[in-house]
Parts: sequence; C-alpha cells; structure tokens
Amino acid sequence: MHTPVEYLGLMALGLGAGVFGTLIGAGGGFVLMPLLIMLYPNDSAATLTAISLAVVFFNALSGSEAYALARRIDYRSALLFSAATLPGAVLGALNTQAVPRQTFDFVFGGAVLALAVFLAFRKAGPNSPNSPDGRPPAGGVTRCLTDAHGQTFTYTFNPALGVGLSLVVGYVSSFLGIGGGIIHVPLLVYLLHFPVHVATATSHLILAFMAFTGTLTHVLSGSFATGAHRTAALAIGVVAGAQIGARLSERVGGMAIVRLLAVGLAVLGVRIVLLALGWWN
Repeated sequence: MHTPVEYLGLMALGLGAGVFGTLIGAGGGFVLMPLLIMLYPNDSAATLTAISLAVVFFNALSGSEAYALARRIDYRSALLFSAATLPGAVLGALNTQAVPRQTFDFVFGGAVLALAVFLAFRKAGPNSPNSPDGRPPAGGVTRCLTDAHGQTFTYTFNPALGVGLSLVVGYVSSFLGIGGGIIHVPLLVYLLHFPVHVATATSHLILAFMAFTGTLTHVLSGSFATGAHRTAALAIGVVAGAQIGARLSERVGGMAIVRLLAVGLAVLGVRIVLLALGWWN
C-alpha cells in the first residue's frame, strides 16, 4: 500500500530529476533508476525500467516543448535518429525481463561509470569534423541552426554514423531504463560533433520517441502493471522540472553541462556497482 507521503516524495524526486535531466539532455532516467533500485529492492528489473522509461517520456515531452520554443532542436536529425532507435528500444525492453536483478544492477552501474570516465578525460573538440582543407568529410552533411536568442550553430556530421549509433543507444537505454539521453548526448557531441546545446535539445526529442516505444513494449508485455501510480506521481514532478531545466540550460555553458553530466554518471555508476556487489545496503 502506497501512502500520500510516498507519492509526495515521488513528486519531489521527479521534480529534481526533471530539472537536472533536462539541463543535460538526459531525460532524468539516470537519476531515477538508482533511486528506484534503492527504494524498491523487491521489484523486478522489468518493473523498474518500465516506470523509469514512462517517466522519461513525460520528461522528454515537456523538455522538448521548452527546447522547441528556444529553437535549439535539429528536427531532421532528431527524426532520423529516432527512427533508428525504435527497433533497439523494443528489443531492449523485452530483454530486460530475462535478466536477474543483481546482474542488471551490475551491468547498469558499470556501463554508466565507464561513460563517466570517458567524459572526465575527453577534451572538447571542434563543432564540425571538417578536413584540414575546410571541406566536410565524405558522406557528411552540414546544418546551420539559429536559436531564439540569435545564436547561430553550424556543424557537420555523418548521418550514417548517427543512425548506427542510435540503433545501439536505443537498445542499451531501453534495456537499462535510462531513456538514452545520457548516452546519446556524449555521442552527438564527441562523435558527431554537434554543439552541446543543440545536442541536449535534439536528444530530448529523440528521447520522447524512444521512451514511448520502450514504455509501450513494457505495457504490452505486462511488466508495467504494478507501476502506474508511482509513474503518475513521478511524472507530475518531471513535467514541471523539465521546464525549469530547459530554461536553466540557456544560462549554463556547454562545457559546464558536460562536466555536470560526468559527475552525475560517476556518482550513479559507483553507487549501483557497490549495490550489485552487496557492499552498500
């Protein structure tokens, strides 16, 4: 039996996850999952990932609306990469049901800790992977985007590489229940050379499509049956938090966002690995 106090706590948790997740373009799932693991140790990995993905969807939907007003979303890339994530999102959601809880926790913690280390030691690169003579690489396309404040972003990337990466992100993120932004944003920035603010905004729209697909798969498979009320409480918080996070992103520098992303990942990874090993109860 869930109490009113518990639901209020979940709303507050959702608010915090929405603010931080939207600020870094991650959707809040990486904040929610370790806390859900700690708060509900008797629930299956499938149930917790179903709750997290559903909340990520509401967060991403709210954040996308705010980023759309800021005109920082690369819509063509978002739609292309979203289509690539959908098959992986379905497969990842189905595979979660077959994995024991302790194994899931260990894989989850190790994956995000590795990404934190990558971000901590990776220096910022150029916004576009142009060759030394100034021409774009083979197969590359160039985008030019001007946001609501008049700031112009010009960048070049390989869409085929983006599609391949998105397929993998769709699977991994749906399997882990983190939505994917915390993986997709670094890939957009460091491998596809998106400007950080465009990457966080575009990632949010991709998240909305991907999280909805993963959530629907969980609903159809029955793993969402016991999580609807908790999801609703968390969703109320993240919808409000996403609006705050999107507006804060306009005042925070790109490298500061990446550093926040690395710190969040490191704390999360260590916490979950220790939990999986039985060293943190």
